[in-house]
Amino acid sequence: MWGDRVSATGARRRYALVQFLVWLPPGLMMAPMVLLMSARGLDLGQIGLVSAAYSVTIVVLELPTGGLADVVGRRTVLAIGTAFSATGLVVMALADTVWLFFLASLFKGVARALSSGPAQAWYVDALHATEGPDADLKPGLALGAAASSTALLGGVLAGGLVPLALPGDDAQRLAVPVWCGAVAAVAALVAVVVAMPEPPRSRAVSAGASARSRAAGRLGEILRDVPLTIRGGFHMAVRDRGLARLLLVSAAGGMMLSAIETLTPVRLAQLTGRLETGSTVYAFVAAVGFAANAVGSSLAPSVARLLRTSIRAAVAATVVTAASLAGLAASVALDGAAGVVAAGVAYFLVFAALSVVELVRGELVHMRVESSRRATVMSVDSLQLQFGGMLITLGLGPLTAGLGIGGTWGAVAVLILASSLLFVRLPARRTAPQPAPSRT
Repeated sequence: MWGDRVSATGARRRYALVQFLVWLPPGLMMAPMVLLMSARGLDLGQIGLVSAAYSVTIVVLELPTGGLADVVGRRTVLAIGTAFSATGLVVMALADTVWLFFLASLFKGVARALSSGPAQAWYVDALHATEGPDADLKPGLALGAAASSTALLGGVLAGGLVPLALPGDDAQRLAVPVWCGAVAAVAALVAVVVAMPEPPRSRAVSAGASARSRAAGRLGEILRDVPLTIRGGFHMAVRDRGLARLLLVSAAGGMMLSAIETLTPVRLAQLTGRLETGSTVYAFVAAVGFAANAVGSSLAPSVARLLRTSIRAAVAATVVTAASLAGLAASVALDGAAGVVAAGVAYFLVFAALSVVELVRGELVHMRVESSRRATVMSVDSLQLQFGGMLITLGLGPLTAGLGIGGTWGAVAVLILASSLLFVRLPARRTAPQPAPSRT
């Protein structure tokens, strides 16, 4: 019961546990996913279709699911998301046709859209309820980010290494980490239901409603309030210039992430001379990136204290991110093992610094958003990230053809450096959590 109020320490620990379990399934499926589809007969065009279905599903559902979380409650929406995750992974483990993989991708896209904001919104509301609107969010956000990065790190390593130690054909061995991901998703569902009690604002029904009409009235409220909440959250993101600038940083980050994640495997394949070895090396480099996320997230509160304000920390970390990405671009001049090591070091620095930026930027966003719009604005933020990634992906072909991999990374480094200006003179306005407007 929320009436037995969760302490600040309890909220941080519960948030970290939920984040770990929610992100473990994607980590487990990351390494074997493409190879499993290939082993079961899909060609590259079909694999691209399946991947596109996942991205499109997220883009279409991101805002509606954020609005839903603000109306029906964070726990309910996240529980539904973990159920979709478990179902999608089971379908993926059993799939042997392109349409079954397509269906699995739709389920996973729904799960990602449902899970993108509720846990963090729950944590912020829980801490505000315990310590007030001026509570320091950074320690809990850091712990949650470190937990999710740890889950991804462990998941991607397990997903890449476990099949090597198992008997059977390729498809059978590659499906094992996916089955493990489904089990982890069920564990996440249990943790969400048990560890995330809803605040009263998410369970309230209109005063005076009779017992017989409450269910129907609640459904009517949901249908009315979701589009209104989406509109309110989107208008807030557009009209609040400071918030709009913070969300624009997310779009720049999406461009950088897509450029790195798309081109790094290609670069590593060039260095190792084979696609198979390039894929194996990339699994370890990706794990290095997740480890860097955990380290950077853990250090972010200390960086903010050292530099006196979150805004200074964000600017400094953005500059380090851009410099590290420039180092990754410069590493293309190296060959063989030296090139791999240089890429791994640069990868670590990029993601460590980026995690500092994202944590303090997240705190700045929460300072400007009321509770009744929090999950919706977080969905707008996630949507910005997706749009930034889609935009750079469309231009990667011409950019790489003209500039090469190193030149493309260098151009994105300049973009990231320019994005640090979005933090300059940013008003640090705080908005206290407010109850959702009464529904009459």
